[in-house]
Amino acid sequence: MSVRYLTILGCSSQQPTRQRNHGAYLVRWNEEGLLFDPGEGTQRQFIFAGIAPTCVNRIFVSHFHGDHCLGLGSMLMRLNLDKVSHPIHCYYPAGGRIYFERLRYGTLYHETIQVIEHPVEEDGVVQDDGRFRIEAAFLQHGVANVGWRITERDRRKFDGEKLKALGVQGPNVRLLEEKKELDINGRRVALDEVSSIRKGDTLAVVIDTAYCHRAVEIAQGAKLLLCESTYLERDKELAKKHHHLTAGEAAEIAKRAGVEQLILTHYSARYQDLSEFASEARAIFPNTFLAEDLKVFPFPR
Repeated sequence: MSVRYLTILGCSSQQPTRQRNHGAYLVRWNEEGLLFDPGEGTQRQFIFAGIAPTCVNRIFVSHFHGDHCLGLGSMLMRLNLDKVSHPIHCYYPAGGRIYFERLRYGTLYHETIQVIEHPVEEDGVVQDDGRFRIEAAFLQHGVANVGWRITERDRRKFDGEKLKALGVQGPNVRLLEEKKELDINGRRVALDEVSSIRKGDTLAVVIDTAYCHRAVEIAQGAKLLLCESTYLERDKELAKKHHHLTAGEAAEIAKRAGVEQLILTHYSARYQDLSEFASEARAIFPNTFLAEDLKVFPFPR
């Protein structure tokens, strides 16, 4: 049984509030834990969420403004303290390498974990390890800032009724998958007769950007889009000044990209009531939901 859900560990922007921690987002995807933009206090938010930090094996940093990375050092040290044996893959814009190193070695400790760095220098595929294809796109935020696209590998799905009808059973199912064709009871059975390819789902994360075409491209056809919406339309000039999105613009990205579900996050501390974010976005893209600290969003197959 697959595990697939997004936990909001924090959804505020630069300034946390009484209700909203600095941003941080954990995606549990089968046996993997993907942590995006760990802001200040992320380690403690894991405790409130009832999730063991040791599940994390990939950390993504969109850019090196403090609210997106100040929890990175403490998370790495926590994983080190817990003596995790799996590698920790870290993805970040290459131009921010100096900040990554400062955060990683900001205090004195004896490092035992294996950190594998993936500094991103250009748009495109960053890594394809057979489990996920990870793609990056540089967005528009006034600093080097990356949007992420994570796609699981395609899987073959067998039709149980067709297998039974053609007498393909037991070890012959795996043998058929390997050989593509098999003689069963005097009949040549082709793999495509009894199965089909299920395309892998895609998660897109767009955090901190002005409205731009690359944000639409990186989210194209995603099952779930986690997207910043720092301001409301009435404060559009502030959004433009600080290279951020309004809720309406985030919804427009989701609509143009043809995503299935949009999660809004990264709200300015000026807003206490978030209901207007929902109404503004849903007028453009109805399947919109609001991130709230410790809220969980499943994205099943």
